[in-house]
Amino acid sequence: MWDKRYSDDDYVYGTAANDYLASVIDQLPKGKALCLAEGEGRNAVFLAENGFDVLAVDASAVGLKKAEKLASSRGVTIQTLCIDLADFKIKPGSWDVIVSIFCHVPPVLRKKLHQQVVEGLHTGGCLVLEAYTPEQLTYKTGGPPDEKMTMTLAALKEEFNGLEFIHGKELVRQVIEGKYHTGKGAVVQILAKKLPANH
Repeated sequence: MWDKRYSDDDYVYGTAANDYLASVIDQLPKGKALCLAEGEGRNAVFLAENGFDVLAVDASAVGLKKAEKLASSRGVTIQTLCIDLADFKIKPGSWDVIVSIFCHVPPVLRKKLHQQVVEGLHTGGCLVLEAYTPEQLTYKTGGPPDEKMTMTLAALKEEFNGLEFIHGKELVRQVIEGKYHTGKGAVVQILAKKLPANH
């Protein structure tokens, strides 16, 4: 499905970074950043432009090729890895920043992935997440059609046990990101930090 969606000549989610990621960029520790389900690379390229060493992970080779092209056009370099998130292992203690923007996967995989995110961050490392909440199904402006694939702040606080939430909020906002995310969206936003083990 994703190869087909990304085969469009246009960048289907646009080339500008996600608004929430852009709003918190100055709060993130510089260093190595991992972008999950990064698609066509808009957030990875933005991070690279801001001095991060970025790995963009996605299951679509077509999307990642466009990500590399976007990076090249902006004069930056990103690493890409084409792999299904079900098969991807996040190396413990190896990332300063992990970015999850509209990374909607089935609940069993999501819980496993989010546990790996907690383990994968350095102490002091940050997670940036924006995702659709169940309320999004009434807006129909993007996101998964299945409520089980959406996220709530309460569930994410459980799944990211071990991180300190600097910001965590459910809200409705205008999401204008290419042709597949356009209009009012019901989202959850998180900025969270990895605490020392003895905290």
